[in-house]
Amino acid sequence: MTFANIRGLPCHNSGMSVTALAMAPAAVIPTGTLRTGTLRASETPSRSPGGAAVMEKAPERVRKLSPRYKVLLHNDPVNSMEYVVTTLRQVVPSLSEQDAIAVMLETHNTGVGLVIVCDLEPAEFYCETLKAKGLSSTLEPES
Repeated sequence: MTFANIRGLPCHNSGMSVTALAMAPAAVIPTGTLRTGTLRASETPSRSPGGAAVMEKAPERVRKLSPRYKVLLHNDPVNSMEYVVTTLRQVVPSLSEQDAIAVMLETHNTGVGLVIVCDLEPAEFYCETLKAKGLSSTLEPES
């Protein structure tokens, strides 16, 4: 019997016609149930002893987050408060005027202020740029 001869015949388990089953993207699992969906890159089809295609899922890879670093600004008696605020805004564009003022005041009152927490490469860039502009800055791991 060809495919054309069985089109429209009811499927004995589901009540669906063969035409509907042929049009649905699916993989048949050995129990006879129908699984619809698309093949993901992490899934590979294989054959079970009964000959039905089974979707085996490869283990998912988990990415570790990169370590984050604190850029710290240290108090100095040389630079004016206005210069510190302006420099912070130039070097770290994500800082608002209010954030820069808060960092400057924290640094002035406690001796050290937290500028930003970010990945290593931008943290090194911010720290070195602050130093090049005459401010005292260091890096420290976040944890």
